[in-house]
Amino acid sequence: MINNVYQLVGTKTLVVKFEDISLAQQVVVRPDYLAICHADQRYYLGLRSPDVLRKKLPMAPVHEACGTVVADPTETFNIGDRVVMIPNVSGDVSSGLFENYAPGSAFLSSGQDGFMREFVALPPDRLVSCAGIDPIVASITEFISVSMHAVTRFDALAHNNRDRFAIIGDGSMAYVTACVLKEVFPAAEIVVLGHNPQKLALFTFVDQTLLSNDIPEGFSFDHGFECAGSEGSVTAIETLIAHINPQGCIMLLGVSEQPVPVNTRMVLEKGLTMVGCSRSGRADFERAIELMSRQKVQRRLREIIFLDDAVYTVADIKRVFANDLLTPFKTVFEWRI
Repeated sequence: MINNVYQLVGTKTLVVKFEDISLAQQVVVRPDYLAICHADQRYYLGLRSPDVLRKKLPMAPVHEACGTVVADPTETFNIGDRVVMIPNVSGDVSSGLFENYAPGSAFLSSGQDGFMREFVALPPDRLVSCAGIDPIVASITEFISVSMHAVTRFDALAHNNRDRFAIIGDGSMAYVTACVLKEVFPAAEIVVLGHNPQKLALFTFVDQTLLSNDIPEGFSFDHGFECAGSEGSVTAIETLIAHINPQGCIMLLGVSEQPVPVNTRMVLEKGLTMVGCSRSGRADFERAIELMSRQKVQRRLREIIFLDDAVYTVADIKRVFANDLLTPFKTVFEWRI
């Protein structure tokens, strides 16, 4: 079966690669809706180091997508089923590690072709049904699953004083993490700290929003989630360490290209636990889909999605990447190539 793959080969440069894909023991999915991530933009704009770009490119970008099953020799799905695709290639989990950290794991759109293809062939365990979920919202399931992974790990590691959570950041990751926490710990108070009042205004379902430069005296919380990333990671981690209660847990989700200093004196003095979280696995996707099946969660997630015009050509792909830089949260587009 001949397939068209839309590969990034250099800064803002895309080419079409033709490949022959095997159908043996794989489910063939036609992507319907795709979503852009900050990681996609860093590759597209050439913002990773030259060494990283040489190692990763060429590759098809995008790792957030939902699609329709068009062929399944494994008989796991029915033709026409709508599914979300898992970009994580599971590593050796025999030691009990999560599949996204296990040795030998890989990730589509990071050195291997992502979902910007005419068809995607995957093993059946890399697909999860999203029947009944708005496909525009389902397209960001991978993003939700990352927060779900962090909250699941938090639940297994943190002490049981869970009355008050703080989230640092006012972007997509902060918003999604707040959505997940609100559903998993409905009795807990959630406070979001950010820099942008317009973005914070969308967090209508949390208990409190604060500007990061206007934190009241005596402010504290039991556990915190760092969702700032990039240059904001430094002040976000400093703020969490300064205001968290003793023996609290700090979950790190923000990605920074540069090393971030940590006040280890206060980490030791308070007996804090700091946990790094990256990507997700099938179990996280399944939990995310269960959460997203709730209509109120779909409505909340739709608030942060900008639906761009459909993509038919390479020029349209470039348009979407350009428009994404102007949108405050998530960009989703229909894949019609």
